[in-house]
Amino acid sequence: MILVTGAAGTIGGRLTRALRARGHRVRALVLPGDPLRGRLADAGCELVEGDITVPPSLGRALEGVDTVLHLAAVLLTDDPSDYERVNAEGTRNLLEASAKAKARHFVHVSSASVVYPKTTPYSRSKRRAEEWVRGQTDLAWTIVRPTLVYGEGGGAELLLLWDYLLRFPWLLPFVGDGRAKKRPVHVNDLVRGMVAIPGNEKTHGKIYNLSGGETITIEELAMLLLRQSGRSPRVLHLPAPACELGAWVLSKLMRHPPLTLGAVRGVTQDADLDPWASARDLGYSPMGVTEGLPRCFPRGRPA
Repeated sequence: MILVTGAAGTIGGRLTRALRARGHRVRALVLPGDPLRGRLADAGCELVEGDITVPPSLGRALEGVDTVLHLAAVLLTDDPSDYERVNAEGTRNLLEASAKAKARHFVHVSSASVVYPKTTPYSRSKRRAEEWVRGQTDLAWTIVRPTLVYGEGGGAELLLLWDYLLRFPWLLPFVGDGRAKKRPVHVNDLVRGMVAIPGNEKTHGKIYNLSGGETITIEELAMLLLRQSGRSPRVLHLPAPACELGAWVLSKLMRHPPLTLGAVRGVTQDADLDPWASARDLGYSPMGVTEGLPRCFPRGRPA
């Protein structure tokens, strides 16, 4: 039995179906009343309600579970405390509950942002979660670090970038010099990498980068996105330090600032993680974003 947390999300739903296709028994942990749970109606898995921030709610979900695939996390929020509460403390709660239930293997989905020299509330919460995973001794563990995920219909971070780009048809204000290196990964490649982990003992105690097959700068990625809509605005580069200062000031003045420190640091720092270990142990062979992105973002705005 495999428990998937965050199963109602875009990645979790695909992962659940892929595990079922391989013949695994799958239990999906969904939040009580989650409107997205309908996505799993035909997934062939067992649905159990629970909340990783509420430890007593996790016992039933973990009964008889051998492997935990932990995807549940907060990616974007107006309340920075949510990152620590869900991503870090929630992971610790799930680890403790998994050990108590005598699960054997805990697979934690982290983030490429843990390598950022300049941290964000999100990246710090993911670092803390990784520390909890690596520090426990009751479970075999594996950590995976996806890079910028995209797929049919988008990907949360990519859609934010897309929305921003479409606001400026003629002159595009671009945070930083545009040289930050990224390795966007198609969601199907990410899922193929993850389904190769359960039952694979060589993955125990290891960290895998589930990144894309091609390195691209953030500006090249932006231009690739814009070409899908037939646009080619001029680019005006804004100094990153000035943008960080502006984001900090806006955070003090507004509840929902149009520019955040996390966004500035996200587009100005490298997330170019090499997937060589994933290729060696998981048979991982992702496509490049130049090939994959046009399949997901046809001309015009994605649905």
